[in-house]
Amino acid sequence: MVEALTPALRPHMEEPFVFFGHSMGAMIAFETARHLRRTYGFEPVHLFISGSGPPQLPRNGPPTYDLPDDKFTKELERLNGTPREVLEHSELLQLMMGQLRADFEVVQTYAYTSEPPLSCGISVFGGLEDSETNRERLARWREQSTGFFSISMLPGDHFFLHTAESLLCRLLSQRLHQIVG
Repeated sequence: MVEALTPALRPHMEEPFVFFGHSMGAMIAFETARHLRRTYGFEPVHLFISGSGPPQLPRNGPPTYDLPDDKFTKELERLNGTPREVLEHSELLQLMMGQLRADFEVVQTYAYTSEPPLSCGISVFGGLEDSETNRERLARWREQSTGFFSISMLPGDHFFLHTAESLLCRLLSQRLHQIVG
């Protein structure tokens, strides 16, 4: 995925840039930053990580992407990120099931490869009620950067970016102003 993504992004990276990624998107942002460094010799100015444990630690719990449909649906309900309208509409849920399973498989089969830390700063955001990604786990992202590092815990579960959207946007804006200024 990253190898397909970076050539498409490359022409748009003449100016300083940052990446933001939540959950699976955080891992994609991180691996894209490392791939850009290896391939083109440059990195984002900053990496914003949201709702994702650090890549070097094994993920919590057994894989769920290959559960039977009823158990996989229960996992989707537990995570609270799939709209209720999708979960309650069986045809729509079946239509989305393959994509949801593929997303879970990407995250749950990810294999970290050690490389030197990035030099860009990393700001990490987590949900105070996220049962899988607590502050101590998020703090281990520090190992992935030699630059600025911060952690902000926001109200909400794994999908705090919806419930604490205005606070998250304010924190992102403040950090971006510090980077640009």
